[in-house]
Amino acid sequence: MVSLKPKKGKLLVAEPTLTGDVSFNRSVVLLAEHNNEGSVGFILNKPLDYTLNDLISEITVPFEVFNGGPVEQDNLYFIHKVPHLIKDSIEISDGIFWGGDFEKTVELINSETITAQDIRFFLGYSGWDSSQLDQELSSKSWIVVQNEYESGILEKSSNAFWKEKMVELGGDYLLWSNAPENPSLN
Repeated sequence: MVSLKPKKGKLLVAEPTLTGDVSFNRSVVLLAEHNNEGSVGFILNKPLDYTLNDLISEITVPFEVFNGGPVEQDNLYFIHKVPHLIKDSIEISDGIFWGGDFEKTVELINSETITAQDIRFFLGYSGWDSSQLDQELSSKSWIVVQNEYESGILEKSSNAFWKEKMVELGGDYLLWSNAPENPSLN
């Protein structure tokens, strides 16, 4: 399998052999930034057991919250596809944006102007220093693939997303799509 080069907007799919890493086992990560200083991304397929209104009392709508990664898990981050509504957003690529005016975002959520299909919230993020991601790619921890879903990635990604990517990759990866999360329990 020839992997693409990492670039913001691309997806990192955890190799099936990445089993000992609690954070990244069976993860699909959207790269929000990738440059000479390092990389930042958000795990798309690991929902947490609580909702946004459990974390922020001003919010009245129970949006799902995801584990974004092991870095700064006490901070809330978000990606969205409504930059015309949320000022100061940073474009990741293809209609997906990162962050912006949080007070306005809360107001838009409570008025139901923004729906769960427009935005995704994360506790924490995934981060790599300048050479760390390249080392992990060299050691075959990740596969870099296109985000062919573009802004539809918010609806697409779920618990089963990693399995779907394994099926799409085909070949030997197809075998892993139905393997138990911990192969030693088989």
